[in-house]
Amino acid sequence: MTTVSVRGAAGVVPASARRRQPRSRIIAAQARAEAALKASLQRWSIPALRIALGAVFAVFGALKLFPGVSPVEALVSSTWEKLTFGLVSGQAALVATAVIEVTAGLLLIAGGAFARFGLVVLAAAFVGILSPIVLLPGEVFGPAGPTLTGQYIFKNVVLIAAALVIASRVLRGPSPRS
Repeated sequence: MTTVSVRGAAGVVPASARRRQPRSRIIAAQARAEAALKASLQRWSIPALRIALGAVFAVFGALKLFPGVSPVEALVSSTWEKLTFGLVSGQAALVATAVIEVTAGLLLIAGGAFARFGLVVLAAAFVGILSPIVLLPGEVFGPAGPTLTGQYIFKNVVLIAAALVIASRVLRGPSPRS
């Protein structure tokens, strides 16, 4: 083994250890870059998710304000009719849904305390969104599994998960200890 004397606490450093220094510098640089990326993601990913979820609800809610534009008009009307025992249906159901969804979306986009209230509105919206599973099973399930309408409803599980992640950031309370 060839050794080269180097001043320092270690005394003599083998030549093979000196050859690994460029690789260890690359690994250290990669670790610093990864840490910077993680810090950036921790700062911006949940606010970006909050704004994106708000935009989805604001836009799709707004579609319900214009007759013939939303592909779920019949489903919304039937759901409201069942939920209200026939008191609300048709255009009134679409407008009510639009107001709830647009309000939730805009509150989420606004952030802060507005986002906390938006999450409450969104929770109420999710009750209505998921209720056809129970109230209109013939619309949701076919002989071979979920219908296209059912798939449209079940994909909301992802939006619910996104709302839970947002809630973990915007709700007040003690932070978990690491």
